[in-house]
Amino acid sequence: MDEGVLVNFIIAGVQKGGTTALFDYLADEPGVALSQVKEVHFFDDENQDWSRPDYAAYHAHFSAADGRPCGEATPIYIYWPNSLERIRDYSRAMKLIVLLRDPVHRAWSHWRMEFARGAETEPFAWCIREGRRRLFDAAPWGHHREFSYVERGFYGEQMERLFGLFPREQVLVLKAEDLRADPAATLAQVRAFVGAPEGPPPRPRDVHVGRQMDYPSTLTAEDIGFLRRLYARDMARLRELTGVNYA
Repeated sequence: MDEGVLVNFIIAGVQKGGTTALFDYLADEPGVALSQVKEVHFFDDENQDWSRPDYAAYHAHFSAADGRPCGEATPIYIYWPNSLERIRDYSRAMKLIVLLRDPVHRAWSHWRMEFARGAETEPFAWCIREGRRRLFDAAPWGHHREFSYVERGFYGEQMERLFGLFPREQVLVLKAEDLRADPAATLAQVRAFVGAPEGPPPRPRDVHVGRQMDYPSTLTAEDIGFLRRLYARDMARLRELTGVNYA
């Protein structure tokens, strides 16, 4: 491990992809140490002086790991510019876990979350079409924490960048659908990957279930078809890189 490094694994993505469920499952694992809050948001912090990052402030989010694998889960890291590069600078030995979800349903879930929070006021159909122009006025250019419904679903592009920074053996790619269907099998993969001992059988759970309210949109066949066509080339790249298929 690099000198001064406490954290040795990060659940780096994707938003609305089951990262909260995985973090909660790992919180029940006695052989794993986690951050005191799920999303630390250190490596996407644009107020940090990245020429001299304050890793002590990062480590303050963690209790003593006592030799156990120590990690956090901030799903914006795989999407936000320079976050992965900053993680590499912190530790080239970092292990990265990426939970993927069908990008169409991820986008829909993301929009529902932002609308329920009041951050979004426009209908889904507009947001995934004309609304993407809002990212041209954002900083950093082309990225937005709330309105990136479509952009966060370009997994092939994001995984290509990740594999350009870290060896593939340091990256575990999982599917949110598999975590939901068989959490025990997914957790066994995670334990083996981070070097944790066998833990207790997981209790199935639903976390961050979408708020029940009147939304001004439904996920239409037209919207699904539009997004499938938009993602087609990137999904082919994802299959080539990872074997994951959401076409």
